Amino acid sequence: MEPLSRIFSTLRNFFSLHQSEAPDIRLMVTNLTRGTVLATRMEVADTSPKRNKGLLGRNRLATGEGLWILPCDAVHTIGMRFPIDLIYLDRKNQIKKLLSDVPPWRLSACLPAHSVLELPAGTIRTTRTRFGDTFEFSAVTLSDSSDDPNCKA
Repeated sequence: MEPLSRIFSTLRNFFSLHQSEAPDIRLMVTNLTRGTVLATRMEVADTSPKRNKGLLGRNRLATGEGLWILPCDAVHTIGMRFPIDLIYLDRKNQIKKLLSDVPPWRLSACLPAHSVLELPAGTIRTTRTRFGDTFEFSAVTLSDSSDDPNCKA
């Protein structure tokens, strides 16, 4: 092997070992105020690449799916293919703003928010979620989601 190739190979191996991304996390999201479950397979976008991609490239969100973007106080649906519900939360996971059925090609912000949930359109209505409600997030174990073909464990 040429010395230059060996150096590049060593560097590539070094960086691939040290830049491995943490495994995807799935959460269950419960509205403590209403006693309802909003999502059973909520993904977490807590890194810059995950926040930048968001839901782009997907054709839909199934019932029980969603994306929790944090930190985040503004989102866009530019380039998306389907409407979504948006729930902005403060640091105590209390709702600061709700938007239902947000179509593609829109911008939205809530400056006092710390994070935002992107959910299938209609989730706010069907779970009777209201301004001021408080949410709880709990980890979903592999056994909780292994029966679901839509869940990537």
